[in-house]
Order: sequence, then structure tokens, then C-alpha cells
Amino acid sequence: MDFSSKLLENAVYEVSQLPGIGKRTALRLVLHLLKQPERRTDDLATSLVDLRGKIQFCENCHNIADTVLCEICANPKRDNSLVCVVEDIRDVMAIENTGQFRGKYHVLGGKISPMEGVGPQDLKIGSLLEKVKEGVIKELIFALSSTMEGDTTNFYIFRQLEGINVKTSTIARGIAVGDELEYADEVTLGRSILNRVPFEGSLRQD
Repeated sequence: MDFSSKLLENAVYEVSQLPGIGKRTALRLVLHLLKQPERRTDDLATSLVDLRGKIQFCENCHNIADTVLCEICANPKRDNSLVCVVEDIRDVMAIENTGQFRGKYHVLGGKISPMEGVGPQDLKIGSLLEKVKEGVIKELIFALSSTMEGDTTNFYIFRQLEGINVKTSTIARGIAVGDELEYADEVTLGRSILNRVPFEGSLRQD
């Protein structure tokens, strides 16, 4: 792709680094921005700089937040005794959109994946175990995607909880095996949470 401007080429290259965007789509987006008032581009650039420089991670659940605690953890109406364990913030957003869950979350930041060099020490598993040991949490809901990596992570955490008095459950298999939560429709995901099953029972079924 030939460019008449190095500035244009650089902008297209940077935009094309975003997931799912090729160079042709990046070119359309960049040309669109050039047609907009300069203030629109300035606002976009400022919001991205602010995102990188000011965003925080909730000290309790590791969700993205604007302050030390995210809005969910800071909400006194949420159930502290019920915690949903998810892979990343996209899963929090997906579950929140169902309107069916009133507990809190714990964001692991990924899944155990030896093939990708991701081990338990690379995830927020230690802080989860510490919270459970405090005795406030009565039930953990494993809501990781039903992939081999997700199941491995669920089982690892389950084994680490041996001897601790806490109920463990997993979302019902309304979510197809191999599916990511963020792509599930809200009704299916909501029902999967409401119809969750004991984690030990899910092991026997597998």
C-alpha cells in the first residue's frame, strides 16, 4: 500500500495494530478522522492518553477502575459472600449485562496455559485464596470459558481450596464447550449463572 504522506502511513500502521483491523480498515478510519473537526481527534487522543495514564485496577477484585475500588466492590448493596471468578474484565461486563448477578467478582487476568507459558503464579490466584481464607466468602462461582485452559484453571483453584470451608460452583453448560463468555447472549449467560451447579458435580459429569 503506497502512501503520499509519511504521517498518514504512520497513523494507519498504528491503527492497524488493533485486533481485527487490517490496513485497509485502518486507512478508512484514519481518513475519516481527517474529515472530522480537529477537536474530535484531540478528544480521542486525550481519552486514550488518559486511559493509559490514569486507569487503575481495583485493589479488591482487580477489575479496571477509576479509583482504588471499582464501582462494584464499592457498592454496599452487592453480596460480599458471593464471588464470581472470571478471566478478564470483558467477562465482568458480559455478566453484568445479564442483570442476574448481585455478588462481586475476582478477575484472574488470564487462564493457566502451559503452551503460552502462563502458570498459576502469573494470575491473581494468590489474592483470591487470601480473600477466601478471611471467611467472608461463602461461595465461589467459577465462570471461566469452558476450554481446556479454563477447566485446568478451575481445577487448580479447586484443589487449592481443599480444607477451606467454602462452596464452589460452576456456571451451567448453557455456554457451549469452547465458547468465551463475552460472546454468549445475555439470556443464555444469565441462565447459566442462575442454574449453576456444584463444581464437584461438574467433574463427575466430565
